[in-house]
Amino acid sequence: MRRMSDEPMSPALRPRRVSHQVQRAVTQQILDAGLRPGELLPTEAELMETLGVSRNSVREALKALQALDIVEIRHGYGTYVGQASLTPLADGLTFRTLLRPADDAHALAEILQVREILEEGLVRRVAAAPPDAGTLDQLDAIVRKMGEAGEAGEPFADLDREFHETLYGSLGNELIPQLLGAFWNVFDRVAGVRQWAGDPAPEVTVDRHRAIVTALRARDVAGAEQAMATHFRGIEKRAEQETRGVG
Repeated sequence: MRRMSDEPMSPALRPRRVSHQVQRAVTQQILDAGLRPGELLPTEAELMETLGVSRNSVREALKALQALDIVEIRHGYGTYVGQASLTPLADGLTFRTLLRPADDAHALAEILQVREILEEGLVRRVAAAPPDAGTLDQLDAIVRKMGEAGEAGEPFADLDREFHETLYGSLGNELIPQLLGAFWNVFDRVAGVRQWAGDPAPEVTVDRHRAIVTALRARDVAGAEQAMATHFRGIEKRAEQETRGVG
């Protein structure tokens, strides 16, 4: 591996520049070696020797990569390839949203709009090649459980999440549940801090999910997309109402 450049730079900028270079070098080494999550990386001493940098530079770079879930530092055991999850994305989006004023009506709506755009496109793909009968029955069963929970006055956020995860399972894309999960976690965390109560009419939420399944059974692509849009726009409207009432 090529050693780090020794080109002149401001003393104040050099540590940050070197750390970034080490981060890039380590990630490239992972890719070049074809290492998989959980596999062991070279030791700090080996990285120092290979890259021609100090121990402190290596440690700072590895800490930064750990924050991104690219590596996992197990003290006393070594450094391993991380899972490269979307947790850092969710953390960054959560922090970005919470920086906005508490009465900002667009803070939660922006997160929901991105999810809406994503899910409208996804449900269109699902409707174009509908899931098998077993999956549709599973979605119906989840909707029934949501209705039962709503009638009993119980929250059903977990069932709502299960519905969306099940909905896109037929696409066979492993990134979809991770990305949707990241947005879901951001919304939950922000809504919790901002004390957003959610939709006060559970039966409306249940009906909107039922409409999605109905459109899928009818192989109605436009209907499925419209049902998903209606679902999200209802949540966005409620979020704006809640945040305008803050303070």
